[in-house]
Amino acid sequence: MSLIIENLTKTYSNKVKALDNLSLKIGKGMFGLLGPNGAGKSTLMRTIATLQSPDTGSIRFNNINVIEDQISLRKTLGYLPQSFGVYPNMSADELLNYFAKLKGISDKNERKALIEKLLEITNLTDVKKKNVSGYSGGMKQRFGIAQLLLNNPELIIVDEPTAGLDPAERQRFLNVLREVGTNSTVIFSTHIVDDVKELCNDMAILNGGKILRHVKPIDSTNELKNKIWTKSVLRDDLESAENEFNILSSNYNVDNSLTIRVFSDKKPGTDFKKAEPQLDDVYFIALKEDQNNNS
Repeated sequence: MSLIIENLTKTYSNKVKALDNLSLKIGKGMFGLLGPNGAGKSTLMRTIATLQSPDTGSIRFNNINVIEDQISLRKTLGYLPQSFGVYPNMSADELLNYFAKLKGISDKNERKALIEKLLEITNLTDVKKKNVSGYSGGMKQRFGIAQLLLNNPELIIVDEPTAGLDPAERQRFLNVLREVGTNSTVIFSTHIVDDVKELCNDMAILNGGKILRHVKPIDSTNELKNKIWTKSVLRDDLESAENEFNILSSNYNVDNSLTIRVFSDKKPGTDFKKAEPQLDDVYFIALKEDQNNNS
C-alpha cells in the first residue's frame, strides 16, 4: 500500500507557487506532513483528495492513477478538511445513518452495527443522541473521523485537525487517529510538531511548496546527537546572542531570562550545556536552512 507523488506543481492565478516540483512516497501507517502556515500543505492535501488539479505531475495510490481516475480514488478515500462545514440539527447516529445510505450501505442492520462500532472507536457513544451542531470542536473532529471511516478507506487524509482544540480534546482526537491509523495510509497535515512526535512513524517537512526533508522522526533526532546546546541569557542579550549563535528556539524561564537552543557541531562556549535533540530542532533547522538558501 503506497502513495507515490511525482513532480507535482501548482501555481495559482495570483502567481503564488503552492507546489514546486514536489515528489514524495508514502507507505502504510501514520505519515506526518509538517510545515508552517502557507507552506502548501492544504494545497497538497486537496490535490491528493482530487478536489483540485495540479498543473503538472502525477499521483498514484496502489494501482489507481489519481489524476486520471478520480472516481476510483474517491471510493477508497477518507478526507477530513480543516473545516468540516455546517451541521444540520441531527444527532450523530442519525447523521451517520444518512451518510452510510449515501455511501451505498443499504442493509439496515449492517448500517446500525457499523455506526455503533464507529461511535465507540471515536468515543462518541455517550453523546450519539445529541445534535452534532452542538458538539465541541474536538467532538466535531472525532465525528469527522467517524463519517470518513464509513467506507473503510485505505487512504485517509486529515488536514490540520488539532488546530484550535484544547489539550484534552487534542489528546482524545490523537488517540482516535492512532487507533484507525494501523491498517491504512494516513496523511496527517499539521504545523504542530508535537502532533507528529506523538503520532507518526514517518514524516516530511514542507515549506514553499517543496519537501525540505523526508525522514523518520526517530532517525532525524539521532542525526543531531551532540549538536544541540542550551544556555540561559538575559532578555536584553537575546539580539546579540542571535548574531553570534545559530539559535533554533528560545523559551522564557521563571526569572524572565531565556533558555536558548543552539545548533552547533561543537560546544559554542564554556557556559553551554549539551541537550537531547528534539523533533522541534529538526523542524527549525530545516526551515532556517531553507530560509538561508532563498535569501
